[in-house]
Amino acid sequence: MRPVQHLHQKHVLQTVCALEAVVLRTFGPEGGQVLFTRDNGQAMLSRSGTRILTALRLEHPLARMLVECVWKHSGKTGDGSKSFILLVASLLRTIYTAASKEPNVSRVYHSREVAESTAARRMADQMLAFASEKLKDVIALAVAPIGFSLSSAQSASNSDVAHVETLLASFFRTRLGWAHCDFMGGLIFKLLGKCSQSDSSSSSLRFLNDNFPALHTRVSGFPVSCSRLIEGQVIHRDFATHCHGDQHPVKAVVFNIALHPEWLNASHMVEIGNGTHGKSIMHFSAWAESSLENIFASLQTLGVSILLFAVKQSEAILSLATQAEMCVVECVDEDELALFLHLSGASAVTDYREIRPEHVASLAFCRPILLGARRYVHVAFPDSKVTQPSSLIICGLGEGQTDQYAGAAQDAVRMLRTTWEPPGATGKDPSSTLPGCVIPAGGTFEFLLHYALLQHGISENIPVVCQLLAEALLHLPRLIHSNKPKHFLQIQSRVWSFYRNPFQPDGLLWQPEISLANHGEQCSQGDATPSLNCLSGLESVSCKFHLILAVLQCVKSLLRVDTVLHVANELHPKSAKSNNSSDDED
Repeated sequence: MRPVQHLHQKHVLQTVCALEAVVLRTFGPEGGQVLFTRDNGQAMLSRSGTRILTALRLEHPLARMLVECVWKHSGKTGDGSKSFILLVASLLRTIYTAASKEPNVSRVYHSREVAESTAARRMADQMLAFASEKLKDVIALAVAPIGFSLSSAQSASNSDVAHVETLLASFFRTRLGWAHCDFMGGLIFKLLGKCSQSDSSSSSLRFLNDNFPALHTRVSGFPVSCSRLIEGQVIHRDFATHCHGDQHPVKAVVFNIALHPEWLNASHMVEIGNGTHGKSIMHFSAWAESSLENIFASLQTLGVSILLFAVKQSEAILSLATQAEMCVVECVDEDELALFLHLSGASAVTDYREIRPEHVASLAFCRPILLGARRYVHVAFPDSKVTQPSSLIICGLGEGQTDQYAGAAQDAVRMLRTTWEPPGATGKDPSSTLPGCVIPAGGTFEFLLHYALLQHGISENIPVVCQLLAEALLHLPRLIHSNKPKHFLQIQSRVWSFYRNPFQPDGLLWQPEISLANHGEQCSQGDATPSLNCLSGLESVSCKFHLILAVLQCVKSLLRVDTVLHVANELHPKSAKSNNSSDDED
């Protein structure tokens, strides 16, 4: 391979189109799944864009750069990985076509590729600058009111609840298919309800997002229909000492340290000495044992019967705990300990010489629980506590399928948080109307924003920038309705009609009470003009905004690359960076 490779527009577009061809097979309501086979014979079947991109063996640095942008976006918003790739490809094609038609480019023959690259970079910079400053306001004025008008059309008082349930089912439809979208959506909705009984929705979503690894357990070997919620918290360790049955109520203490590790180390150091300190060893060991017994006596005085440790304990500690009839759980993950302390309101012991009542956590019960083939520790907290979450048990027939369900559930929580907590929505900014706004799927958002951008470009005298972005957006609804192009034109016409007069009687139709499991059957009946109730449910307006902004940033970065250097040795970015300048970050 050449040590230096100069990139041209065709190289960038070829790389992006190769990834587009992969995710295109799984995109839209009629999208299928991709089967991956590994060298060891294992197979993976998935339609998750992030999971598919992760499984690819990418050699070209531009492809890896693009996938990293997708990971960063989906890691924050939980959604849009496939749309990200498709929109990047559409934008690049639109930009390259426009750049080749510029007057200055057409007159330059000896360096036409350089001129086209320069024009393409300028257009990408202009679109990103426009989106960073104006796009949120355009969406808030032209798209968000449509979403709220759909909500206000609901006569039931719980329309927000119906929208959340439908939004979740729509999300799982794109990840897991028709069969389990309603079931998984309802499960996550119940989990959110458990956390928000005594708290606001935004803080509940933040709590779920931050603690999701500790709030769910994966169980392989069972159908997904066995997934459920259970009260309290599951600690993913077994008891290190004998558990005396189902204990309730019970008190527990969390230790972030091993009990007296310095004593054991000091004793060991004396033993490997010159052998003249045998008497000192005996006195030291006796003193250490006496101190340990005093600690356990203090714990018994406080009524403690459960000890949770972040690190492994010595056999002496386990023996003393058994004698004191205390159950020990060791090597607990720090995220699970943090959640336990948050839910119980207690603090961890960091100094063995000071164990006070504020270190003692009151539990409703503590008992072993068998999930699949593994045994864990199951605890619950008194009803008086502010937060009463439940643990999510996610089942799947195989480990790969279980991991996909768990990943989709975590991404659903991220998607909901992005929907209700978009950043920068403060004060009198019109973008403050974005939180919680949803809109029918199937290209409705792209159609509405397409028309809004064209009108905004004319009014603000920036027609080229807005027109390029508007044309690129239509690529997504075209792909959604690629199997029935007639539907694309019909829905585009209805959206345009509703955009001009959103209150007309024959505007867009939406019936969120219809189960998504029946949408595929309804949509397949004839070629009549489709209504939006058969276009895969609802989408988050805020997630769409974040998607467009992230795509434009990625396109700008891709177009900045003009040379690839192939090196034989490993790069050391930390030593190479002399400062944290913007050039280094770019």
